[in-house]
Amino acid sequence: MRSSKTVQWVVLISVAALALFPLFDSPFYIELVTKIMILAIFAMSLDLLIGFTGLVSFGHAAYFGIAAYAVVLMTPKYAPASLWITLPAAVIVSAASAFVIGLFVLRTKGIYFIMVTLAFAQMVYFLFHDTALGGGSDGVYLNFKPETTIAGHVPFDIGNTQHFYYFVLAAMAAVYGFLRRLLRSPLGHALLGIRANEQRMRSLGFPVFRYRLASFTIAGGLAGLAGYLAACQYGFVNPELLSWHQSGNVLLMVILGGIGTLYGAIAGAFGFVFMQEVFSSLTKHWQLFMGALIVLLVRFLPGGIAGLGELWKSRRRRDAIAAENSND
Repeated sequence: MRSSKTVQWVVLISVAALALFPLFDSPFYIELVTKIMILAIFAMSLDLLIGFTGLVSFGHAAYFGIAAYAVVLMTPKYAPASLWITLPAAVIVSAASAFVIGLFVLRTKGIYFIMVTLAFAQMVYFLFHDTALGGGSDGVYLNFKPETTIAGHVPFDIGNTQHFYYFVLAAMAAVYGFLRRLLRSPLGHALLGIRANEQRMRSLGFPVFRYRLASFTIAGGLAGLAGYLAACQYGFVNPELLSWHQSGNVLLMVILGGIGTLYGAIAGAFGFVFMQEVFSSLTKHWQLFMGALIVLLVRFLPGGIAGLGELWKSRRRRDAIAAENSND
């Protein structure tokens, strides 16, 4: 209980700090943190699969990219589209894609599941890369960012850096809250049970395939939300958004932050991008050094960034026991 309360306080303080951040920093860093929060949404969607359903997907970028392309393709050539139409539509398209792909890939397990998710993601990648559907390998521009008009009133402007920052922050907080509620629901409890002991859940009469398909679909929809926001920020999409590199990066974010914690996925996104920025500013071989650091972190901090608290508490317990023994 105390650990849960601590996490809640850390999350609340972090959200408050992020809310105040634009008041004290430059547009460059505001856009950078906006990008990180979008990736945090993406990472949380994958953590739902890996950490709470026991499914390691190496093709999660497919749903991220599908939504990014969806908003571009739904936007008229000479006028902005409505955010209130394109956002839910893009999320639904991504979720529907995940549902259809899930019908096939969820019939496999282990390494076969990983490879089949990668295969389907590569099919989607080449669909956009080798055809004129989304501008081919060159990608396509989002000529107008979605407008937010409601009954003639514009509550905020997606094109405004600060407005968009707060919109993404609200989306990230909403996704975190939604997933927390989901995992406390009967569906969430069933997913955790399936991850822990699939055979026992089957013997108890739980429809394991349907529960996994629901999780896979929800994760795809949330990845689509992140992809939609990324397209709005960049104003441009290309097939790299669907590539296995993108899937690999978000997988590293989840591992770096701590699998099965949600807040670890957010911390992993911040840590991953921070390392990218630092190492890329120091050397042109930054990927080599960053990869080595991630390997060391995984080796010596298997619980990820989220495991630092438990590591500190266990060390305090050992010190307390050692002190008691020395007194005796």
